[in-house]
Amino acid sequence: MTHSVYLSDVQPYVHPCALYKYYNTSIRESQKPEWNQQKHFSASSVVGVGEEMDIDVTVLLCLVLGLIMYFLFQPRNPNSPPCVSSWIPWFGAAFQFGKAPLEFLEQARIKHGPVFTVYILGNRLTFVAETEDALELLRTKEADFDEAVIRIFKLIVRQLSPSNLHQFSETLWDEFHEHVDHLGKEGTEDLNELVRQVMFPTIMKTLFGKSFGPTNKSRTEEFERHFQNFDDEFEFGSQMPEFFLRKWSKSKTWLLTEFERIVTDIKKHKPSESDSKTLVQHVLDNFHGNGVANFLLLLFWASQVNAVSGAFWTLAFILSHPSIYKNIMEEIVSVYGKAGNKIEVFEDDLRKLPSIKQCILEALRLTSPGVIMRKAMKPIKNFVIPPGDLLLVSPYWMHRNPKYFPEPEIFKWSHDRWKEANLEKNAFLDGYFAFGGGKNRCPGRWFSIMETHMLVVILLYKYQFTLLDPVPKQVTSAGI
Repeated sequence: MTHSVYLSDVQPYVHPCALYKYYNTSIRESQKPEWNQQKHFSASSVVGVGEEMDIDVTVLLCLVLGLIMYFLFQPRNPNSPPCVSSWIPWFGAAFQFGKAPLEFLEQARIKHGPVFTVYILGNRLTFVAETEDALELLRTKEADFDEAVIRIFKLIVRQLSPSNLHQFSETLWDEFHEHVDHLGKEGTEDLNELVRQVMFPTIMKTLFGKSFGPTNKSRTEEFERHFQNFDDEFEFGSQMPEFFLRKWSKSKTWLLTEFERIVTDIKKHKPSESDSKTLVQHVLDNFHGNGVANFLLLLFWASQVNAVSGAFWTLAFILSHPSIYKNIMEEIVSVYGKAGNKIEVFEDDLRKLPSIKQCILEALRLTSPGVIMRKAMKPIKNFVIPPGDLLLVSPYWMHRNPKYFPEPEIFKWSHDRWKEANLEKNAFLDGYFAFGGGKNRCPGRWFSIMETHMLVVILLYKYQFTLLDPVPKQVTSAGI
């Protein structure tokens, strides 16, 4: 069987922890204040409107002028990090940063050194650019999170730990095969779209259960359309007022309503035995208070965006290197025999295919520009970081540190790159931040690697691929 694929521009991998608390900030339409309620005024209430407006304008101008003077001339602690200057209050360097964030960060590092501060939309963002400092920051034991967040985080870590992955492998294999069969025997398609249409329903049914979620083709297509709108503008929607993003807001509201319905259905059909529960059922058993639909939307978004992006880039890099493609196919055939037959892929089989796992990790290394965020707790490199400052690390540039990754721009899938990593014991290389760092790194990292590993095996075994386009270049103007 053959399948020709072309490569469209794809957003690089984005680490979900960069926007971890988003579910607490969402407001449903039904929860918004009723600004349009009718008001009643007496005749005397409009007397002196002109004078009051003059006073209001004067006060407003004074406040704006005061803010400008404060930002331009505020005293600076001599031990604080160098600051990227900007004369625009509140906005700061938002325009320059938003236009080309990765290039902006690298130019600031060259000019100001490994630790520097940027004002963006009223926030002080202090960037840590050296790997050693980033490792210390992410490994700190002083990290402080909300108790409810920690409880759910630990639950997900436990459920998606390497020792529990066998609970998901059969469902994943079954769902992958069903949706790969829908692709037909041959065709020409965008590689990212091909991965998405297989990965999307598979993850939904694996994490939520086969009986929940969209129940027919038209509903599934509607769900996918709204989710695509939500994903496309997630970075802006999580930071900007929703009235600026009507399409995004409408899709978010639709998805939240759908997840509320899913939550209701799941609670009505509780399995009696713990072993038969899905991940989402375990989460619902331990989630107390409001915001469960928001949290599940965030959980589903994180599982989708990382899995689809990771599988796309892994396949793109393999297919664009003929020698790697040949070696990978030889490894797959050595385990499953002649390619083209239907195979059963389980967790134990994946251990016999280490080269693909190395390709996955290497693809994520090259396509991980998202930021990892923490709050300041203590000095870094003798710099005094004001309490409340947000500390950020950029995996994109960390993964291009030649000290940790020689020839960092080259896709090295073999043991040359990964021989020091103990992948059997699930240990990454120092300086590898694709899933975050420290004890609060991505709780679903091993599940994500397993599902990507499994899908790559199934697709490469069933189809002979031909690339119609070159692999998109990694550009420093890409979004965070």
